[in-house]
Amino acid sequence: MLHLAYRPYNLPFEYPFEISKGMKTHQPGLLVSLGLGRLAGIGEATEIAYYNVSVAEMIALLEKNKPVIERYALTSPERFWHFLHHLLPGHNFLVSALDIAGWDLWARLKQQPLYHLLGLKWQDMPPTDYTIGITTVEEIKERVKAKPFPVYKLKVGGGDDLAKVAALREATSAEIRVDANEGWTFEEAVRLVPELRKLNVSLLEQPLHRDMKEELLQLRKNCTIPVIADEACCDERDLQQCINLYDGINIKLSKCGGITPALRMIGEIKKAGKKVMLGSMSESIPGATALAHLLPLADYADIDGPLLLKENTGKGLEYDDAGNISINNAPGTGVYF
Repeated sequence: MLHLAYRPYNLPFEYPFEISKGMKTHQPGLLVSLGLGRLAGIGEATEIAYYNVSVAEMIALLEKNKPVIERYALTSPERFWHFLHHLLPGHNFLVSALDIAGWDLWARLKQQPLYHLLGLKWQDMPPTDYTIGITTVEEIKERVKAKPFPVYKLKVGGGDDLAKVAALREATSAEIRVDANEGWTFEEAVRLVPELRKLNVSLLEQPLHRDMKEELLQLRKNCTIPVIADEACCDERDLQQCINLYDGINIKLSKCGGITPALRMIGEIKKAGKKVMLGSMSESIPGATALAHLLPLADYADIDGPLLLKENTGKGLEYDDAGNISINNAPGTGVYF
């Protein structure tokens, strides 16, 4: 019989974190544990207002469904995901946390690191970027001094975006990615894209609102910067349309419902010849580590949640100065406390 436990948290960011959808100084989240005998798997989901996800609601759902979850006979993580998908329809963040815990527990039972259980090799992986939220030109320059990194993602959509990208380029020769989180109008995007190309921006993420499909097609006619979908592609229902519209997809475990559907989505993206980004939702070490086990499948990595937080939960994940991620090569995800 499974043993389900959970623990909420509220971790401070090192710097106030602002995107086009709002600003926050702390990241609420939830750790879940699935135990079987002496072993336990750990999962994580964060509270994200613009996805209408709250820790309180996730806890209420866990309490309501705890007896049926604990009675589940774990025979494979994929079957467990299907059980959760039908038990908790429309609650991808919570399903993801439980799915991650299920995979972690299963890999621990099999005494294998998760990536190895998935048939992957820990090689040829992209470095992660470091995200700078919407802030001032002066603060961008100071952040680069404080956090030298080989790849930056700059959040935009708060005004004076070109000046901010230019300030980042002036401060560093590193790779720059720009993420608008749906924050631009079509007119802004048309004006800004040629200038971003001059500043050697390597990637543009979700420049327009997900519903602006015709405008996106128009924008991409003269856009030589790869355009990646984020908010436009939450789960498998959105995938085919986004494959047709974008150069790549940002896969986030919480959005799509966990490792199980993420693997299916990555397979379809690669089959279509498009790019895979692995992205985070400001998770701490347990969530970031689970995502990192999929790094051998990624073209781009945005797994910097633990770097953005002033405090973290768990151990087992480390970053070097080149943005490379290393994990504790123990069974499961390798996360420990």
